[in-house]
Amino acid sequence: MPAWGSGVASGGRRLFVGNLAFIVTETDLRVFFGDYDIVALKIINDRDTGESRGFGFVELRTEVAAGDALQQLNGRPLKGRAVRVRLAEERSDRSSPGRGGRR
Repeated sequence: MPAWGSGVASGGRRLFVGNLAFIVTETDLRVFFGDYDIVALKIINDRDTGESRGFGFVELRTEVAAGDALQQLNGRPLKGRAVRVRLAEERSDRSSPGRGGRR
């Protein structure tokens, strides 16, 4: 499986997965998406504490699979929470003013 963020364009294959319980692991998420051909998967952790931030991303092999997963898995429970699945948005330029940052 390629490294996350390998620079390969993903089109509509990358999904945002939110409302994750903080105890959910990447293995749990892989099992949750088990019926789909996963290309890459990542739960986002806080850079200071290393703890889960409660969301992640899953990239699937095809846009059709991503659409199917979105319809089938959005709202399904995982570790006691209804998971939110939607198409991931492209990251905007993080250097714009007014977004906080170091002081």
